[in-house]
Amino acid sequence: MHPLDVVKTRLFGFYKGILPPILAETPKRAVKFFTFEQYKKLLGYVSLSPAVTFALAGLGSGLTEAIVVNPFEVVKVGLQANRNTFTEQPSTLSYARHIIKNQGFGLQGLNKGLSATLGRHGVFNMVYFGFYYNVKNMIPVNKDPTLEFLRRFGIGLLSGTFASVINIPFDVAKSRIQGPQPVPGEIKYRTCFKTMATIYQEEGILALYKGLLPKIMRLGPGGAVMLLVYEYSYSWLQENW
Repeated sequence: MHPLDVVKTRLFGFYKGILPPILAETPKRAVKFFTFEQYKKLLGYVSLSPAVTFALAGLGSGLTEAIVVNPFEVVKVGLQANRNTFTEQPSTLSYARHIIKNQGFGLQGLNKGLSATLGRHGVFNMVYFGFYYNVKNMIPVNKDPTLEFLRRFGIGLLSGTFASVINIPFDVAKSRIQGPQPVPGEIKYRTCFKTMATIYQEEGILALYKGLLPKIMRLGPGGAVMLLVYEYSYSWLQENW
């Protein structure tokens, strides 16, 4: 193989499984914020404190989001775990068909690891929305647009960071369940909490926090940007529509 082809193959290898998250990202974000608003309205009929309302609405949105994105996650993890060269890798659609044909739609097939995905998204959104809106309501609004932007961005950054720290054990469990098993043909990791317990017993508590720094670097600022885009877009739509 030509050296340039080798470099291309290795470079594209970093982007294995990129199509499923791209396909899932738009509906995922839409579901996150839409369902958060709907759950918030529903909880308005119950006499709860604002702090509890925001947290529970976030939990509900996360659980709903998880149901939508889990099949995409199964396909993505499977493609990324494929050790063949980029050119030999199956397409997203063909790999999804392969899973459905051999394992079906259930918890061993296209919805494998659903319990861990529910925990990952439910806990993340509960902390993310709960922290953001409660802290934002406690800190006075700044009249200066730039300082107000920085106030919201800072709170959003902390929200994404704290949510990542709290939910990463679920993320690790999800990756173990949906990824290749240690011994081919034997399923070691099945359910969320049992997987967490196994990892803790065999590898120690720190193993449940593997990948925390890259996650924070992605979802800290990313979480802040998402909230700001949502809030400013929502305000603009309310004013102009």
